[in-house]
Parts: sequence; structure tokens; C-alpha cells
Amino acid sequence: MSDIRVFKARKIITMDRLRPVASHVAVRDGRILAVGNSECAAPWGDFVADDRLADAVLMPGLVEGHAHLMAGAMWQFTYVGYHDRIDPEGKTWAGIDTAEAMIARLKSDAPQSNEKIFGWGFDPIFLSSERLNRSHLDQVSTDRPVAVLFSNFHLMCVNSVALEMAGYDAQTPLEGVVKGPDGTPTGELQEMAAMFPVLRRMGIDFRTLSQSADAIENYGKIAVRAGVTTMTDLYSMLEDEDIALMLRLTGAEDYPLRIVQALGASGAPAQVADKALALRERSSDKLRLGAVKLMTDGSIQGWTARVRWPGYIGGQPNGIWNMAPDEIFALTREMQHRGVQMHIHVNGDEAAEVSLDALEAAARAHPWPGARHVLQHCQMMDRALFERAAELGVACNIFANHLWYFGDQHAALTIGPDRAERMDAVRTAIDTGVMVAVHSDAPVTPLAPLFTAWCAVNRQTMGGNVLGPEECISVPEALELITLGAARSLRLDHEIGSIEPGKRADFAVLGSDPSTIGAAELKDVPVLGTVSGGRVHLL
Repeated sequence: MSDIRVFKARKIITMDRLRPVASHVAVRDGRILAVGNSECAAPWGDFVADDRLADAVLMPGLVEGHAHLMAGAMWQFTYVGYHDRIDPEGKTWAGIDTAEAMIARLKSDAPQSNEKIFGWGFDPIFLSSERLNRSHLDQVSTDRPVAVLFSNFHLMCVNSVALEMAGYDAQTPLEGVVKGPDGTPTGELQEMAAMFPVLRRMGIDFRTLSQSADAIENYGKIAVRAGVTTMTDLYSMLEDEDIALMLRLTGAEDYPLRIVQALGASGAPAQVADKALALRERSSDKLRLGAVKLMTDGSIQGWTARVRWPGYIGGQPNGIWNMAPDEIFALTREMQHRGVQMHIHVNGDEAAEVSLDALEAAARAHPWPGARHVLQHCQMMDRALFERAAELGVACNIFANHLWYFGDQHAALTIGPDRAERMDAVRTAIDTGVMVAVHSDAPVTPLAPLFTAWCAVNRQTMGGNVLGPEECISVPEALELITLGAARSLRLDHEIGSIEPGKRADFAVLGSDPSTIGAAELKDVPVLGTVSGGRVHLL
């Protein structure tokens, strides 16, 4: 039997400007051999015709440039978020819209053994009642630690038992341990320095949570459901045992996903660079290593993002630096000097400005054409900041999902209507010449690149408002951002992102044509599965 397989489809959207549409694609050795009609592989000899996808529309495998392996691991805990979510097995979990409903679900889903109770996905910004505090979670249990991780993963709330486990009291000076009028902790913990001591004492380690066989397998399952063939894990400590497990599981022929992992930039700059470069040498086809992630500020809806004047409309204090500006400058300079690509978390515009200052200083000290560092989220960047990014050759991966999930709340409660109109400004980023992608930050919002594209095209909020119609983009532009655009941000556009000879045979298998269905229906295009390296994975 020939080792060449020719897949027939109702339509193939290639994202290749030389041949934008085709009906057949030939695959050999996991790569695209030829694209065109039913005879496209004829010059290469005998081939096998494969009609399994004949009724489907194919696109390049969708690329998620900002997600976390926790998206596959969090489902071992209780989901208590506001929005309906679908787990890796396809089960729908109804959203929670009151603190009372959250308390009831935590009680009913609590493990029978005398151990921690942990919920995730909650977001108090949707509640008009009293902000979640330890007295609410004390209703769940007064003798077991209870914690609820907010949807942004930058804040959490815990009960009295958990506070006592960490030794948090009125005398605790740590930034991020929120205190009430009486000076005692409310139970709300903001950002990593305040959260991690409690998480550790509850036996929850984000590293071990993500680097487990179940998490990695589930990551592949949710990817197939979303049409994704390449996805990131944008913050990991990546110890030797983690890499060994990842290489083993992703190396299986039937594993459906290519994972790009970024090392969390924590520690002395030289040591971070040393580790990143050593990891790069261990990369495989389905596990790409060598980049780093810098965590600068926090979350806008948690009021922990660093924002410029005039600040938050409710008068909340400016956000929290997870990494002080001098650390950002030091790490950026070292990574630039050593040739390590950086992904830099910037939600607030002050964080974006400081990061661009650091990148400019690093580029002056150590020129590196084509470094292609990436600012991640970029939610409050204005035209001037995007123009600076373009001048520096810095890519921007924009959190377009926020427009739907939190747009109304940002206009009303965090940054006000004026700045909300221009948040996640994809149109401006494209027009200023920035290399652009859009993302979900799964599990912060669900993995669904076609929905993310819909957000960038329509800019519609849950309340039906359109935030900044001038910032809307076209459907073809959006489809490029979730394929080639995201691939460029990962420095993988020579391998993935379009259907053309020589690239990986990675395809999204769709039930209708996203290029013709219309802007309003883009999010409703059904995903039937994926093809990864020529291997078919149908739902």
C-alpha cells in the first residue's frame, strides 16, 4: 500500500495566498505533500484516496497561543464559575450566579474523606451582593480547609481554617492578604505571593497539578473538541521528571496535540536563561521547549492589573506587581542577550509600558533582529503602545475573549466606558503593523478559537453591547489570527498555520465553512475533530 494518503474534503481553506482554496490534500510522513484536486499527488506516485472527511470543511489546525495545562487538570475539582462550561468528556456544567448556589455546590461535591474542598472559576465581579469572604466559605466547612480560585487565576478566597493553616492574621504584612475594617483578613488573597502559601498547605501545587498524566491526556481531549492541533502551556517550572513524562505521553503516535511550553521566569536571570537553553535541546515534534514566560502584573477584573492614570474608576488602589520593574528589566536584558524568546504577561497599560521600556533597553544593549518576543493579553494597550511594539518587532497576543466575558463589567466597574471601548484593540494592532494573535487563556475562559475569532470580529458583550465598533476586524483576518498569526507568535509559522506543501499535516475538521457563514455565526461553526500529523481524530 502506498504511504501517500490523499484526503478529500467539501472545501479546504488553506490560508495560503497562492492557493487559498482546494478540494484535496496529500499527506506523507505526517507532512503535507501536495494541495489541489484529486490528482494533486499523482506526480509522486501511487496514493490511497481517503474520503472520511469528504463532507467536512478543513482548515489549518487551529493554534492556541496562550493556554495552560491546568485546563486539563482543573476538572478534578469543583467548577463554580458564572458561565456554563464543558468538561473534557463533553459534560456541561451549569454556571453559578449566586454565592448561595456556589456554597451549595461545594457542599454537595465535597470529597467524603476529611480533606480539602476546592472550587475554581468563580468571579465575584458578576455578583451584586457582598464580596465573597471567609464567612461564606465557613458555611461550607469549619473544620476543613476550603478555597475558591477565581476565574482569572490571580485571586482566591479561603475559609478561616485555610487562613489559620497559612498563619495569616491581623499582623500579616504581606501584600495581597486583603483585610477588613477591623484589620483581620477577609479571606481574599490577591496574586501569587499571597496565594501560594495557602495552596501549598492545602496540597495544591500548580506544577504537579499540570504535570500529571491525566492533565496531559485531558489537554489533548479538549484540543480535539476545539479543532486545536498546537497549544501552549504558558508557565511551568519544567523539572526533569516533568519533561520525561511530557515526552513519553506526547510522543505516542495517537496523541493529538503539539504542546509549546514556556518556562516560568522565576529566579536569577542567568539561571533562567541556562535552564531555557538546556530545555530547548530536549524538544521533540510534539513538545517544543526553550521559551520563557514573565508574569508582570495581575488581573483587571480583580483590580490587580497595573494601570496608568486615571486608574480604576472605583478608586481602588493600583494593582500588584508579581515581578517588580527592575526584575523585568534584568530578566529581559538577559533573555535578549542569550537568545531566549519571551512571553510577557501584560494586562494593564502600565505593565505594557514598563515591559516595552525593558524590551527597548534590551534591544539597544543586545540587538537581535527577529527575536519575536510576545506581549500576552495586551488588554489596555492604546495606539501609541502598539506602534512601539511594531517598531520593536514585538508580537501581541490579545485576549479577545474578555470582550464577551467581562466587557460590560469593565465598562461599569473597572476601567470605565472610554477605555473599555478600546480594550483588546485588535484592529489598531493590525493597522499599526504588529504581528497579532488572539487567545482564550484557557482555563480562564474556555478553549474555543472560533469563538475567540468571533469575539474579535463582533466585539459583543454578554449584555449585547458592541464595545468599540471601530476595533472590529473581518472574518478572514480573524481566521488568520487563530492559525498563521498564532503560529508566528510561537515562531512556528514555517511548520504550521497554513495548508501548504512541506508543513505539518495538521487540520481542523469543521462541519461548515467559517469563511462564508457570516460574522454573527462564526462562533457556531461545529468542530468535528482534528487531523494531527496526518492522523485523524474525530469526535
